[in-house]
Amino acid sequence: MSTVRSVKGAHRTATPAAHRRVTLASSVVGAVIVALDGTVLTVAQPTLQRDLHASFARVQWTSTGYLIAVAGLLVFAGRLGDRHGHQRVFGLGVLGFGVASAGIGLAPGLGWVIALRVAQGVFGALLQPATLGMLRAAYPPDRLAMPIALRTSAIGVAAASGPLLGGALVSQFGWRAVFTLNVLPALVLGVLALTVRPPAATEAGGAVNSGPEAGASAGAAAEAGAGAKTGAPAASGPLDVPGAVLLTVALVALVHTLVGIPDSGWTAATAFGLTVTALAGAAFMRRERRAPSPLVPLDVLGSATVAAALGILVAASAAMFGTLFTASSFLQRTLGLDPLETALRALPGGVMMVLGAPVAAVLLRRFGARATTLAGTLLLTCGVLLLSRLDAASTAVTVGAGFLLLGAGFATVMVTATAVVVRQASAGSAGVAGGLQQTAMNIGPVLGIAAAATLLTVTPGSIGLPLVTLAAICTAGTLLALRLPGHKNTVSTAHRSPADAAPARTGP
Repeated sequence: MSTVRSVKGAHRTATPAAHRRVTLASSVVGAVIVALDGTVLTVAQPTLQRDLHASFARVQWTSTGYLIAVAGLLVFAGRLGDRHGHQRVFGLGVLGFGVASAGIGLAPGLGWVIALRVAQGVFGALLQPATLGMLRAAYPPDRLAMPIALRTSAIGVAAASGPLLGGALVSQFGWRAVFTLNVLPALVLGVLALTVRPPAATEAGGAVNSGPEAGASAGAAAEAGAGAKTGAPAASGPLDVPGAVLLTVALVALVHTLVGIPDSGWTAATAFGLTVTALAGAAFMRRERRAPSPLVPLDVLGSATVAAALGILVAASAAMFGTLFTASSFLQRTLGLDPLETALRALPGGVMMVLGAPVAAVLLRRFGARATTLAGTLLLTCGVLLLSRLDAASTAVTVGAGFLLLGAGFATVMVTATAVVVRQASAGSAGVAGGLQQTAMNIGPVLGIAAAATLLTVTPGSIGLPLVTLAAICTAGTLLALRLPGHKNTVSTAHRSPADAAPARTGP
């Protein structure tokens, strides 16, 4: 049988097995495109600043503008995927991301670069939750861990190779080359996502069954309503636009405030930004509990397990990226290493992220979310504490060991907590769950860097206090891990749809 058959002109419908492979590839490559974009930009910014005769503060808006746009829209974009199909939203997002990248490569001035980076953030918000929503739709909950692990490993490869690749491109071709890097893969992915249709059962919001047992699941999926025909999960009521606005205001205020702390410190503007965040956040929670069709469904908003997993992601990513910021600064300013030497000292962390993610998926299946996450947060905490003891006499072995523990712990936490968030949500709320996961992964690093930068001003020349504080934040994640499901209850069945059943075997 052909893996893809033509229907209705240019559109093609993939068979279940082919669809799962294409979905995994799209999720991985989409996540890599976004990860690479961020890491290579960091390398390109000094050259961009020099070529465009701009101030450092204005150039920083190429990062800040993107971060604010993406963080404020992730959950709303995830909800759009739940309503209109994750593959369709992913296709639009990745196409727009590629077009914006091409525009930046041709931009005549910094104003255009910043504006197009904000546009990139909007399209990035569309594609990022969809990379998880597509996995949730294509795989049954008990088989999600390994696809998520492969996605995490790919992000680790991008994070480790990004500075080296960015440096080579900038040196040979200039800063514009780092933006044209992802144009072709983004355009190819976008066209495939918009022209290859998933099987009907998957479009209804669950994993595809095939073989003699498929009939029952297909019938159950059909009961979900017209979504099986349109590619949109069954949902009633209009989009919660007021809720989306309130959440966006809260997230934009929070991210903008935290991003500004390393440069301006704690000022009246900081207090105002945090006040706006608190008020908008409280109004959002009140709105969601009363809205007939909330932006974040009650099965997600009211889930203590999802809240714990999101808190773990925030704490772990704050500890990880705050430590990277602090340790990198120490290696360059105190030990006198250049950026390449610093990247090589930190390389064990990237290697362990790549290798550790699949191992984490196996551990999750064997020991459950609670034990696996506890192990990950403890490894991460030990890595932070080991690096907190660095001094002018520290050797490459000590530095490498600290980063190795960081990478192993962070990969374990990221795979396990992400799997819990996506699994606990129903198939019809997978996009919102993915949006919340991505939001946590955006807020955590900003929080960690802001905390580290503030404490570095208190104890200049010493990294002990900042890293011990980050270790304490990671310990909070360890306590939250106690609220995750144990081995016998790794996957919640409270909100599973009939289409979530495991695919029937089609071979020996």
